[in-house]
Amino acid sequence: MTRKGRPRAVVRRAGMVGIVTLLVGLALTPAAVAAPKPTPAPPVEGGKNELLDDVIERTSRAFVDAKNAVADSRKKQDALNKDLARLAVRTAALSPQAAEIARHSYINGRIGPALMLLNSRSPSLFLDRAETLDMLSAYDNGRLAELADATRQTQTAKSQLDLEVKREAAQAAVMAKQKSEVEKAFTLAGGETVNGNVYVNQPVARQSPRASDGSFPPQSCSVKDPTTNGCITPRMYFALKETQRVGYKRFVSCHRDGGPFEHPKGRACDFSVFKTQDFGSGDAQGDARFYGNNLASFLVKNADKLGILYVIWYRQVWLPSTGTWKSYSGQHGDPSSDHTNHVHLSIL
Repeated sequence: MTRKGRPRAVVRRAGMVGIVTLLVGLALTPAAVAAPKPTPAPPVEGGKNELLDDVIERTSRAFVDAKNAVADSRKKQDALNKDLARLAVRTAALSPQAAEIARHSYINGRIGPALMLLNSRSPSLFLDRAETLDMLSAYDNGRLAELADATRQTQTAKSQLDLEVKREAAQAAVMAKQKSEVEKAFTLAGGETVNGNVYVNQPVARQSPRASDGSFPPQSCSVKDPTTNGCITPRMYFALKETQRVGYKRFVSCHRDGGPFEHPKGRACDFSVFKTQDFGSGDAQGDARFYGNNLASFLVKNADKLGILYVIWYRQVWLPSTGTWKSYSGQHGDPSSDHTNHVHLSIL
């Protein structure tokens, strides 16, 4: 008997039943076998204020669009000013000729050519004078027509220049507004300006294709993502290849199904700073931190060439609308959320 008065055989039988039940349960449970090359879990991202994230995306895109419009307007203004300078030289050369033609017409009147022909002493001389008068008339008419054309072109160029100046001013106002909005959003979120993260000695990226007006038009997720089974935009693919071309070849993951912002749209990539084929297990230090600093610096330096929307790295975000790094904390306080184990890149 046991101390509780139960037969020992019953206790042994109950124990055997428990062991058999456990073994059967283990046999029916699928074994958790690790794959040779497991797919790294994507970082869990997001700012502590989702409204801030929305403002960052919206204002950055509007700012970059306005900035490109200003650059395009200034380019057109330069071309128009060159046209005006050329037309001014042309007009200056033609004006004295036109004045001389007008003076002769005033002095001779319409009877002048007729008298010249009537005073011809022979038919041959008559024909010679008629041919000469025709050539002079054609020359005078040509100079007058050329002057009139130069005048019209000058007026058109001045009108176009006035429109471009107004366009530049309007787009500059848009830039100022977007910068103000994102600054207010950071203030409400408790953000602050930080420095010391950008190194100047970085490679120069090649120019990502633009539209004829210098803008970066929206693109669809149409290119096979070489880092996942998803897709990315042609512009994102170009930026990814540029970072790898200049030497940043550690693990990258771009497309992600579901969730807000650019990953599902194929307009974002996460660049791990570790030498392993994943995002590591903690905050980057030493070589990993140095790698991340330089990658982020390269992206910032080439933001205009690559069409960058924003860059996030080590609790900081860089925006084209401010041109500075701002503090940025994730919702979860972990390396992925705080972006201390990878550099996040979003493209227009």
